Amino acid sequence: MSEEEHRPAGNTPGMSFDALVERHYQGLYRFALSLTGREPEAADLTQQAFAVWASKGHQLREADSARAWLYTTLRREFLKKRRHETRFRKVEIGEVEAELSAVSPDLVERMDAAAVMEAFQQVEEPFRAALALFYMEENSYREIAGILDLPIGTVQSRISRGKAQLQRILAARMKERASRG
Repeated sequence: MSEEEHRPAGNTPGMSFDALVERHYQGLYRFALSLTGREPEAADLTQQAFAVWASKGHQLREADSARAWLYTTLRREFLKKRRHETRFRKVEIGEVEAELSAVSPDLVERMDAAAVMEAFQQVEEPFRAALALFYMEENSYREIAGILDLPIGTVQSRISRGKAQLQRILAARMKERASRG
């Protein structure tokens, strides 16, 4: 076995993981803070960079490259997090309250799958196709755009409008059921 295979994970030649953290933590944290502007996020990013180091840092052959590797890793983790936040945007409930379903939670419990599928079939076809690909087949907007040969914005619009149609259909069915007793 080579010397590299005997080295504990997270160590570079001549430097322990603890020494690496001691040497680079403050600088990495300041860099992360400059990227995020928020202390908790900066601390998380710094920790994530060292976590990646702990699992992959042993692959680095030169200790002098550790600093650059850590900064590059931190930046990549920051960009990965931003891409995730863009794709799965967090919003306050008050901001989207008007868009929330008018269907009460107990509606879902009272309806069976067959009734939902029957209502789904009443959604207009262009919206139904996008809804099915998104919710039933779990495709991303980009994948749906490719499948339907549409721009992503059109896909987003069709999913939103289809969902609104389905909610109206389900709400009308529930009102009808309630009035029948």
